[in-house]
Amino acid sequence: MERKNQYALITGATSGIGYELAKLFAKNGYDLVIVARNHEELKMKADEFKNYGINVISISKNLFLEEEVYSLYSELKMNGISPEILVNDAGQGVYGKFQDTDIHREVDIVQLNIISVIILTKLFLKDRLPKGSGKILNLASVASKAPGPWHSVYHGTKAFVLSWSEAIREELKDSGITVTALLPGPTDTDFFNKADMNRSKILEDRDNLASPEEVAADGYHALMNGDDKIVSGLKNKLSVAMANIASDSMAAHRMAEMQKPSAEE
Repeated sequence: MERKNQYALITGATSGIGYELAKLFAKNGYDLVIVARNHEELKMKADEFKNYGINVISISKNLFLEEEVYSLYSELKMNGISPEILVNDAGQGVYGKFQDTDIHREVDIVQLNIISVIILTKLFLKDRLPKGSGKILNLASVASKAPGPWHSVYHGTKAFVLSWSEAIREELKDSGITVTALLPGPTDTDFFNKADMNRSKILEDRDNLASPEEVAADGYHALMNGDDKIVSGLKNKLSVAMANIASDSMAAHRMAEMQKPSAEE
């Protein structure tokens, strides 16, 4: 393994797709800045990643809070660290009909899935543009391609991430910085648990869930190739193709059938 002497900054790096991505960067000789809320988890994962012979900086931040996103970058600056790669992985959803769900939880999700991502990306770009190089991987989702009844705010945030990623990619095309969106489908992570989504029909057959390792590998290769986006998995490519040709109301109805509770409550 060749040491790259370049840092990859990864949010949500202690579990799921973020963890698998961090492992891939570590295996490929990148130093890591890993960000999550839980100190213990961070320390455990940092120790694990150091086994690959790389430097690991772990920073505990609550990315639901804007000021913590800003302070994350100022800490890096103070330590003279300029990550070459940014992976915006941290994200959450909340399950249920919009009329019934908790508005505070939803505002938090908009803060995490959108606000923290655009702040972090802005700070990354201000830092990297004078250097003329850098790579950004944004976690969108196949949810970005269709309205999502029972999961409406999450789908809306991911539609934002995809549209905005495509827009800034075009703006940055002559800058030496690439932007790649990763669109996984339902993946076997703790996401559904955190979203209180375990009663959804989408989880009736957990064997249909993608493995986070496969999703991370797809994202990593697309990022390294400088691709604009990658839909992970053949089944998800087909469902995105279907969503593209359906009307929005048809796509919303299909998604509602997939995501509603197993037994209507």
